[in-house]
Amino acid sequence: MSDAAETHPEGEAERALALRLENLRRQNGLSLDEVALKSGISRATISRIERGETSPTASVLGKLCTAYGLTMSRLLAAIEEDAPRLIRRAEALKWRDPETGFERTVVSPPAKGYATEIAWGELPRGADIRYDAAPVSGIEQHFLVFEGELLVECSGNTYLLEAGDCLRFKINGASRVRNPGGATARYLVVNSQPS
Repeated sequence: MSDAAETHPEGEAERALALRLENLRRQNGLSLDEVALKSGISRATISRIERGETSPTASVLGKLCTAYGLTMSRLLAAIEEDAPRLIRRAEALKWRDPETGFERTVVSPPAKGYATEIAWGELPRGADIRYDAAPVSGIEQHFLVFEGELLVECSGNTYLLEAGDCLRFKINGASRVRNPGGATARYLVVNSQPS
């Protein structure tokens, strides 16, 4: 299995993500080889992602988040000094995993020095996403399920969440989110960390 799905992104979100990843690498003064070493993703795949030739999967984005020490929401959103306080639904940044169909929408306005961020997730039935490590060690996550079911594995524990359930945990290692139900799971993810 390759590091990323072989698709050719045509949407604005994919182009923005490719540029964001290249800028992050350059701002951190890292070579492609150094990011490959930190993330466990091949140099060639990182290069193709940055050029917009392929879309990263959720698993690959998770590895890049860990390499840069950013949550997925923060990686997806460029944080600017004059970031808006309000994001309308039509303006929210949406990203789709080409491998599983998982959709993640950043719904909280980005801000420097933030402590909390909120994302809306839609995980198709049968989808299974594994993250090798926490994006930021010790980050706290809350999963609030609105529809469907989620199976969340973290810190050696497995939790089955149904509509109305909310799970809070700290991520210090690998985690897994999957949809064992017969319909799309719709939920909020709240990331919180000390500012």
